[in-house]
Amino acid sequence: MTGEPRTASVRFEDDRLVLERHRDESGIYYAFPGCGRTAAGPSVALSLTEALHARIRPVGTAEQVLRGWSQGALPQEAAALDDPTAAAPSRVRGGAIVIRDRRILLIGFDEDGRRHFEIPGGGVETGETPEAAAVRELREETALRGTVVREVARIWRGGTRGHYFTMETEGEVGAPETLDNYGGAPVWVPVTELPSTPVWPRRLSWRIAHWHDSGWPVPPAELADSVGDLDAACAW
Repeated sequence: MTGEPRTASVRFEDDRLVLERHRDESGIYYAFPGCGRTAAGPSVALSLTEALHARIRPVGTAEQVLRGWSQGALPQEAAALDDPTAAAPSRVRGGAIVIRDRRILLIGFDEDGRRHFEIPGGGVETGETPEAAAVRELREETALRGTVVREVARIWRGGTRGHYFTMETEGEVGAPETLDNYGGAPVWVPVTELPSTPVWPRRLSWRIAHWHDSGWPVPPAELADSVGDLDAACAW
């Protein structure tokens, strides 16, 4: 035992990331060489644009590589092997993506003189599914009655796994004093402003702006989200 962290092989050819192509019950996904959960698959080379919107595993390693690549720092030969999906989550959340007239419904918070936003949602209770939790939390936090359309993302962060669903809704947003938001308040934000708005989950907010125009992913995207600074520019 050397005590050194395990690594994933990272290889580029002509500014394209070389990965293995695999398929599971949900569809196609890509893996760093040797990191697939089945036998090695055929090699493919993805551009940055293609890689940003592909399912790449392990998701934590993909987070590291895509972040560096999008910021002009190509990882060299190896990256730390980070697979948050390998362990059972300590908490599961359900989140509701609600868009009307090209505006997304967020919960805004003012803390220590700073403004930030979150996508409506919360923890899954005993006996609930993530879908049911997202519907319940949306009602508690906004008073809207929601119906799940599809799951579009699964996000791992700090031992938590979040399931995010697009929803159709009825009703109007309730008065802040009637809602359960831990001091926050619902607010509609233009979807086009998501990349520059301090929203958590950070990477998901950036992708929603893209998906709203290009189409929602099928199967759901799989992401790690280690961005602690919500004000940081995000292009991965």
